[in-house]
Amino acid sequence: MPRWKPDAVERLQAAALDLFDEQGFERTTVAEIAQRAELTQRTFFNHFPDKREVLFEMSSKLRQEIVGEIEAADHDLEPLDAVMHAFEVVADKLLESRRAVVVRRYAVIAANRELQERELGKNAVLTESVAAALTARGCDPATAFLAAGAAMLAQQAAFQQWTRPGETRTLRDLLPDAVRALRTTVGVS
Repeated sequence: MPRWKPDAVERLQAAALDLFDEQGFERTTVAEIAQRAELTQRTFFNHFPDKREVLFEMSSKLRQEIVGEIEAADHDLEPLDAVMHAFEVVADKLLESRRAVVVRRYAVIAANRELQERELGKNAVLTESVAAALTARGCDPATAFLAAGAAMLAQQAAFQQWTRPGETRTLRDLLPDAVRALRTTVGVS
């Protein structure tokens, strides 16, 4: 096996998704992922602490990008609108070009309770980070908490729609629809 090949992270992720599709997350080993990617297990562990993190590798980058966009957003925007704007920008920047991979990732997570719990934990961290960014913009903590939670619900609804088979609209296009539905649900126009 060669010592070095370019694009190790991407190759490991592609190999993992292929194996998760073929034989399930639980039955796939790190050794199999590394072998499929034509890399060593050591290379795998240089990039990921375990096979779960192959699926969650982008969480930190997404969080940083979203918080950065909230910090940079026009201060005249209402808290929910500032967060949704950040979600739209980051969807365009990081997710849309990787849609096929994200959809496959979502399917693997949906099929495994342990991974669903991990996803919920990552979403909770993101929600806390969004609330902190809103508070740093001058929003009172209670409002920041509510806006962050509401934005996450809208984002998750849009994301579920975006990952459905046959859906062709961009995540950016789906996010405003989710916010309108949220506002209708809580009686706000």
